[in-house]
Amino acid sequence: MKKAYVFPGQGAQYCGMGKELYENSVEARDMFEQANEILGFRITDVMFEGTAEELKQTKVTQPAVFLHSVVLAKVLGVEPSAVAGHSLGEFSALVVAGALSFEDGLRLVAKRAMAMQKACEAEHGTMAAVLALPDATIEQVCESVEGVVVAANYNCPGQLVISGAVDAVNEACAKLKEAGARRALVLPVGGAFHSPLMEPARKELAEAIELAHFKEPVCPIYQNVDALPHTSPEEIKANLVAQLTAPVRWTQIVENMTNDEISSYIELGPGTVLRGLISKISPDVEVESRATF
Repeated sequence: MKKAYVFPGQGAQYCGMGKELYENSVEARDMFEQANEILGFRITDVMFEGTAEELKQTKVTQPAVFLHSVVLAKVLGVEPSAVAGHSLGEFSALVVAGALSFEDGLRLVAKRAMAMQKACEAEHGTMAAVLALPDATIEQVCESVEGVVVAANYNCPGQLVISGAVDAVNEACAKLKEAGARRALVLPVGGAFHSPLMEPARKELAEAIELAHFKEPVCPIYQNVDALPHTSPEEIKANLVAQLTAPVRWTQIVENMTNDEISSYIELGPGTVLRGLISKISPDVEVESRATF
């Protein structure tokens, strides 16, 4: 049986995340303390004892989700046949597959979080979830709207997230409802992630990625930008840079993995979002979520 490990992105965080790992594993505790030193603040205090509002801080959210996933994978000693991550989760996948060290992965995630926050402050944007319309219809509606609005997350059949400038997203939502969408709901997010409005962040992160040391992973990683398996460090780096302004092709990733004979998926990290999406994309595969060991 070919087993894939998949890793969630921003939004999966919850209060108390990772605390059980810290308290019950010396190896996990060491990794969390190392992360506190690298980041320059005690992220564990916020993860374990902080409020939901504190956990939503950009400098906390992305490193926290990354840490929970990677520490759990390390403690479990996973040996994947393939890996993939949703948006931020791609960094977790790269570390677990051995393409990036834990230290470099955490530094890149922290850099990514701050670069995205700056881009959000420079140009206000938003995102909206669209339900029960074909992807092609949503793409056509976005193209018909003036201003920046694009398909950002292909989550599963009948669920796509659009992203862009506030006015353009609002106009697109109105048109999508007219086109028959069951819902076109603006999300409570701080920016237009995976859209052209993230270009300043893409440029900033590209410099950091170029300086990081990437190795050939122990298994293929199916990357967000093209949904294809990659093992070349140079290809992985280029796709990772492009990821910030390109859509997350999660539907296509799961379809491709399943076609490549992946029959078991395990989601590592906070939440169960990916398990639900995978079940809708490939109903016949085994899928489970793990938040602790």
